[in-house]
Formats: sequence, structure tokens, C-alpha cells
Amino acid sequence: MIRTIIVDDEELARRGIRRRLSRHSDFHVLAECSNAREAAEVINREMPDVVFLDVELPGRSGIEMLSEVAVRRLPHVIFVTAHDQYAIKAFEIHALDYLLKPIDEERFALAVARAREAVHEEGNLDEARRIADALETLRLYSGPAASDRMVIRSGGRVVFARYSEIDWVEAAGDYVNVHCGPKCWLVRETMSSMERQLKTRGFARIHRSAIVRIQAIGEMRALDNGEYLVCLERGTELRLSRNFRDALLQMQLE
Repeated sequence: MIRTIIVDDEELARRGIRRRLSRHSDFHVLAECSNAREAAEVINREMPDVVFLDVELPGRSGIEMLSEVAVRRLPHVIFVTAHDQYAIKAFEIHALDYLLKPIDEERFALAVARAREAVHEEGNLDEARRIADALETLRLYSGPAASDRMVIRSGGRVVFARYSEIDWVEAAGDYVNVHCGPKCWLVRETMSSMERQLKTRGFARIHRSAIVRIQAIGEMRALDNGEYLVCLERGTELRLSRNFRDALLQMQLE
């Protein structure tokens, strides 16, 4: 059993996470906590495998609360937040995952899969120490400059990619490929979660398997069947699905 604790000051939010976890028989919820003080005590006492942790808690943040937890008892942490801010992005380097409220069912299932894989892997102590190191490095990424970058974990590497340098995102099964010019990173994400993350940063979905940065588009060519070919400035050509055509054209006019 994967021993789990839910930390959130909103009862409705805790109930929602517990309900979703009930669909996974290998997850056992040990306790629910509504504030940072209680959470630190329970984590130190129960030593859970996984904690679903709200970032904004009464008194102090969930991140600050982690500093009160003994290093050898740090669980795998999945942050839950209503705000996709730069500090949370930075902490993605060390946290197992993060979920945005309202929680997407597909995204939650992916986080659970990550937690299951991490718990069953060997070397969890090293992982705990790595998370603890985040408490020291978080300050380095708390400035405004961090907000214009996507934190990409791929192949054991952590890459800080500027949104302005990302050309397009491509579906790849249970993963996505993030294309930045000649560089490409395979990331364990869903297209729907990537679309939500990128839509306010000048990106648009043009196909069920492709998201592009609007400013990266060089031209659009009409095809005989009434569809369009989207030609990026760096040479990539992508098909524009009819389902997304009107939305893309409207974004280009704005």
C-alpha cells in the first residue's frame, strides 16, 4: 500500500482528492490535514510515502512547512495549487509533480502514476534528500525572470526553456515533445495540460497532436481540401485541423 496524506485548508478540496484516490486501490489515505503545523506533525509521525500538498495554507506555505520535516522522513510531494506561479514552476525541479485547481481527471491520473512509480523505485532516500535541497535552492528561482520559462524534466535533466523559444509541442503517446528550434525534449505530460499551461502565453492548439507558438508561424498555405498548412519560421510544416482553424485565425487577428 502507498501510504498517503492530504494537506489542504479547504475541506471540499481534500474530499475531491480522497475521492479520486479511492479509485486506486493501492493508495491508502492515512490522514487529512488542514494547516501547516498539523501537516508537519503528521508527516514526521506517520512517515507517509506521498503527500498531496496545497501550496497556500493558513499561517505559512506548504513549501515552508517542508522545512520542518526531518530530511529522512520527507515523502514524495505532489503540490496542489490554484495559481501557476513561477515559484511553483521552480519547485517542479524537486517535487514529484504539481496539480492545478480545478484538478483535471486525466492530469490527476498521471500524477498518481508518477507517485506509484516513484514509491516502488529504489533509492527513495536519495530522492528525499534531493527534495530537501529544494528548500535551499528555491530562493534562486523566486525572481520575476523565472516566470517566463518552462521547467522541463526530461531524461534525468532539468531544462529551463523560455516560452519565447518554444516553437511547438507535439503529442507522443503518453508524452509530449517540446520543440525549441533544433532541440527537442520528451516530457511526460498530456496535451490537454500543456494546452492549459500555454494558452495564456501566446500558444494555440492547431491539431489534436500539435500546439504552436503564434509568433513562430511564418505563413499559412491554403490546401485544396479547404484546410491549411501552418509553416513555422524554422521550417516545420504542420496541418491545421478544421476544428481549430477559427480559433487560430481569431488569435492572429487580435
